[in-house]
Formats: sequence, C-alpha cells, structure tokens
Amino acid sequence: MTTLIQYASLNPTPWKNGGGCTTEIMASPPGATLHDFDWRISLATIAQSGPFSVFPGIDRTLTLVDGGNVVLDVGNERKVALSEREPVVAFPGEVPVNATVDGDPTTDFNVMTRRERCSHQLERRLVRDFSVLERRSALTVLFLAEGESLTVYSSRERMVLVRYDAVVLDREERWTLEAPSATVFIVDIMPNEEDD
Repeated sequence: MTTLIQYASLNPTPWKNGGGCTTEIMASPPGATLHDFDWRISLATIAQSGPFSVFPGIDRTLTLVDGGNVVLDVGNERKVALSEREPVVAFPGEVPVNATVDGDPTTDFNVMTRRERCSHQLERRLVRDFSVLERRSALTVLFLAEGESLTVYSSRERMVLVRYDAVVLDREERWTLEAPSATVFIVDIMPNEEDD
C-alpha cells in the first residue's frame, strides 16, 4: 500500500552535541532505533560545525536540500564541499566525518542502509511539467526536496505532496510525477539477495 508521510506530522530530535537536529522520515523495521535499523531516511539541519555520529556497518548518502555550504572532512582523506554545485556525498558510516558549516545552517537529506542487510541508490530528479518513474526496486521512497507541490499518480492512485513530504510507493510499476518545477529525491532500497 502506498504511504504518504507528511513532514508537518514529524518531530525533530536535537543532536546530543547541540550541532543540529534530525527529523526521521521513515525507518525499517518499524520502531527501529539508531542501533538496530535496516535502513533509515531522515532530514537533518546542521547548525554549527562538529563531528557526525559514527555508524559502523552503515552506508550513508547525504544530499543538500537547503541552506549554505558545509564542508565535510571524510576520514581525514577527502574534503567535500556539499553545495548546489556538488550536492551529494556517499561514505561509510564507520568513517569519522567532521562538518564545517560555512555561513547559514544547512538542511540535508540522509539515507542510511545496514550493509549486511541491504543497499540503496539515490537519484536527484528535476521535474518540469511531467516525469515518468519506472520502478527499479521492491521499495521506492520519493521525497519532495524543492517546489511548492508535486502530484504523484498511477493508474489506481493519486496524491499531492508539499515540500518535505515523502511517499513510499507500493508495487505499481509506473508512476507519473507532475509539477511546474520541483526537485525530487528518488530512493531505491534493495535487500541483499540472501535476505530475499
């Protein structure tokens, strides 16, 4: 069944270090904590410089949604300026990451998957008028990152998202995305073969 997750119904959780807050959009299995999730999708605000939490065995993808630049020092091996020019970074959760906020706080979309259980892919898609989504995985989550609204419909269902809303798509294979102008994140979660 298709599930609409309205951002207005979610509650942010402050970080222990005071550097920001995280709003969990969805996690699996239901009721999972930060210690036992298979996968987790969230929206985080980074308000000041500081270290990220370490998540051994987790693969992460972080994507800029709004705000100024933030420079990530990933394992003291590479520095990535997360910005409109380079909005996506992927890294293993066990690697220490330190964030340096350059100016205004940033809002970032975060996907985490437990490596031994599943993997993920994230696509940023610009929708102008119409865009067709052919399903590529058993579980697909759409997130409206930019734009006032987005209409998502199949041959059986139709729903409207406002900014920061998400929808978990059901088994329909073909969906149409409609908006005058919108940026959509498409997250595919793929279970490992031995877990099928």
